[in-house]
Amino acid sequence: MSLSTDRAPQAFTFKGGMLPMTVMELVSGDPEQIRAQLASKLSQSPAFFQHTPVVLSVEKLDEPHLALERICAVCRGHKLLPVAVRGGGDPVRQSAWALGLGWFPPQENRGRSLESVPPVAAEPVAEPADTVADSAAEKAEPAHASKVYRGTVRSGQQVSAPEGDLVIIGAVNAGAEILAAGSVHIYGALRGRALAGIHGDRNASIYCKELHAELLSVAGTYKRLDDIDNRLLGANVEVVLEHDQLCIARLG
Repeated sequence: MSLSTDRAPQAFTFKGGMLPMTVMELVSGDPEQIRAQLASKLSQSPAFFQHTPVVLSVEKLDEPHLALERICAVCRGHKLLPVAVRGGGDPVRQSAWALGLGWFPPQENRGRSLESVPPVAAEPVAEPADTVADSAAEKAEPAHASKVYRGTVRSGQQVSAPEGDLVIIGAVNAGAEILAAGSVHIYGALRGRALAGIHGDRNASIYCKELHAELLSVAGTYKRLDDIDNRLLGANVEVVLEHDQLCIARLG
């Protein structure tokens, strides 16, 4: 069987790829509640989600039917662009398709969130007051050694250190992602996504020799490339979390 004898010029080709995508995980299906939270969040950072494509994750909702059209309208009203829905039963899937959205089956929780959810990050630190008496005790637990990765982290590749710091001796290309429970150190250019403190460590930091990051995140608080001061691009920087804001400072 011949695969193709068509010699007409091609209008397109399909290619696999990994693109940075924000997931909006819904814990309420109430459009008005979503509207109120979005309004509050965007009042703090008006340009935070400007025209950002988002996947609406409904995996934590038990409701078989959702006001999906109204939820999408609320998102668009706040300059978010819903492109797909993840999770939900058949009615949700049919609604997504009817609205021209894609649909993804539920996924296992990867254990990280890009949204700022302070209580989740703070509680594990505060609760064991009986056993963690002082900062010296915290420093006395070097059980989680740093992970060192040598070489370039390529587009579509993910390197993680789920229990400690991550050191990249090389560059991180656009479309690549690196994650660490502790801090991230990059001895090269950062063009992809770097997430530190993925379990909520607010003292984690990101260091890189040349900043061009698609996304920076510390303990769930993040900045996208569009949110970074142009004067810092290409610089050797430190990224820390202060007062629930990411602060980027030059080094050296």
